[in-house]
Amino acid sequence: MRIQAIISVFVLTFVVMACGPGKAITGDASITNALPTKKLLAAHQAATPEFTTLASRVQVVYEEENKEQSITASLRMRKDDTIWVKASVLGITLAKALITKDRVQYYETLGNTYFDGDYQLLSDWLGTDLNFEKTQALLLGQSIFSLSDRNYQSAVINNRYQVVPKNQPKDFIHSLLLAPDSYKVVAGAVQQPAQQRTLQLKYGPYEQLPEGYFPSSISIMANEGSAQTRIAVNYKKIDVGAPVRFPFKIPDGYDAIELN
Repeated sequence: MRIQAIISVFVLTFVVMACGPGKAITGDASITNALPTKKLLAAHQAATPEFTTLASRVQVVYEEENKEQSITASLRMRKDDTIWVKASVLGITLAKALITKDRVQYYETLGNTYFDGDYQLLSDWLGTDLNFEKTQALLLGQSIFSLSDRNYQSAVINNRYQVVPKNQPKDFIHSLLLAPDSYKVVAGAVQQPAQQRTLQLKYGPYEQLPEGYFPSSISIMANEGSAQTRIAVNYKKIDVGAPVRFPFKIPDGYDAIELN
């Protein structure tokens, strides 16, 4: 399976919801009295937005091997249940993805290919555990890791809270930076040295809406060996509580993507 296909399925769904009118939270508040790790992690968990549905349109700029492409994506979500993404250029559908609690479906029109399988198959292929909850967490600016003060520690770095494992795994080195005002993720990094993979995420300023905090943009840099991919996501519109539908049907005649 091509790395572009992986990115199309997941990075396009690893976008965060942009916000309309709301109070801007810049993340510039000063940390005067650092929170103990247990309270910090509880504050981060409490910052998860509370909503039922949302719909958003985003502009995605994709850069790989000196090639750049701008894609318009529609994102719909029913919290804790379904994530739907349609990517298009000039009104022409390039790809669709439907992600539910136990299934991932995806097809792309340029290659006439599709994937229809479970998270275990993808997790085995990627070499890291993946599930719906982690995908949703990343969409909402929350940690994809199960954080507890038993296994994680925190420190103040450049006026941000840094969260790292007490015993850092050698094959899955990771860390988070949390904002001092919203306790949302400002940046995250994952390294898998054996696979020569790295992933860096940076979230834009957060907006405070009645439903909670939402990022306005995200910057993604993924490396695998000598291949590097950059993605910039900016948001045009979001509608929290919107009625949503998730139309999805793999076209006839498409070939299944094989995970080797």
